[in-house]
Amino acid sequence: MRHENSICFSNIHQPESWKIENYISSGGYLQWKKILQGQPGDKARETIIEIVKTSGLRGRGGAGFPTGLKWSFMPTTEKQKYLVCNSDESEPGTCHDREILKLNPHALIEGMAIAGFAMGATVGYNYVRGEFIKDCYPIIELALQEAYSYELLGKNILGSGVNFDLYNFLGAGAYICGEETGLLESLEGKQGKPRFKPPFPANFGIYGMPTTVNNTQTLASVPKIIEQGSAWHKDMGTDKSPGTNIFSVTGHIKKPGNYELPLGIPFADLLERAGGMMDGKNLKAVIPGGLSTKVLPENIITDCTMDYESLASAGSALGTGAVIVIAEGTCMVELLKRTSRFYYVENCGQCTPCREGTGWLYRLLQKITRGNGKESDLALLVDVANRIEGNTICAFGDAAAWPVQSFIEHYYSEFEYMINNHGKSIAA
Repeated sequence: MRHENSICFSNIHQPESWKIENYISSGGYLQWKKILQGQPGDKARETIIEIVKTSGLRGRGGAGFPTGLKWSFMPTTEKQKYLVCNSDESEPGTCHDREILKLNPHALIEGMAIAGFAMGATVGYNYVRGEFIKDCYPIIELALQEAYSYELLGKNILGSGVNFDLYNFLGAGAYICGEETGLLESLEGKQGKPRFKPPFPANFGIYGMPTTVNNTQTLASVPKIIEQGSAWHKDMGTDKSPGTNIFSVTGHIKKPGNYELPLGIPFADLLERAGGMMDGKNLKAVIPGGLSTKVLPENIITDCTMDYESLASAGSALGTGAVIVIAEGTCMVELLKRTSRFYYVENCGQCTPCREGTGWLYRLLQKITRGNGKESDLALLVDVANRIEGNTICAFGDAAAWPVQSFIEHYYSEFEYMINNHGKSIAA
């Protein structure tokens, strides 16, 4: 396919792609050097932000907010400013950011340096998921050391007068730290509990200073966009969802993996690239954007293209691009119970609807799967989910509620069958 592996994965197939020599040999750090050799100042910074704006790049962490617009929120103050990369990849089903950290770490480093320059941030932090301590973290740490040894980071970089220091930070392994303000709290050495907003990080971020938080894939996309231009990026994907996305395709498929493809690819084409269904089974459902997005039955997802607008109109979301494929014969009640247990265990306990509501959801589903459920429990499940949604400090509550709402909406008969048959699954 045209434009496959053209941005974040553009050089990962060359031997030892993570080494700085190989990154440089394929054009890496050239854009950063050109910026440093230019005339640093407001005009140059504004130009970079405008390129990212007009490219249509949207945040790949789940929300899909326009990246250039987010950068423009950074105030033009003389205060210390910070850039933070969210590499706390913990959304179930999502496994592409770790591939960037392992195979193309310098794209992230260069992207952070360019972004920091554009916003006037002189210090950056890369917050890495704690579970990556043995896998990705040593590689991104080595890459950071290489960048410093080549004098591409630090004070007065290559004699340009530009300063940008970058630090890797290993998180503590909590899902909630994927939320940007919870991440900032953790980065400050506190419990990773989300903050009330406003104020937003652009005005009051880490250490109370202006801060921008972007996702790993988002920042790693920046060097290629600066190199090739906005029009090149907009030529990929759709009008409202330009560029590529790394789809982490898992579940009942023959070839699970990460596929960097243009946004807007039909779901059927993505499924074919992933080898099709395992064991000759038929498709039953798909969770299209990570566990926190709403499930879509086969008859809906097969008419979708993989972009923000199509999936939203279908009743779900692109999210992190983690596509969980579910085959016929899967018990949706058991799957929802496992999902709800995750949110029950991972909530931070700060908000009452989340702290108490996720426990109610999990226990009710336990009750049903153990054969003690009543039909009124289904209405109660939906009622609890509805009372969680929109009533918490961060979007964690929504993430816990949406699977319950969508599973019961689309697979009510399976829940009803299990209740009427004392815990026996219709899929058994």
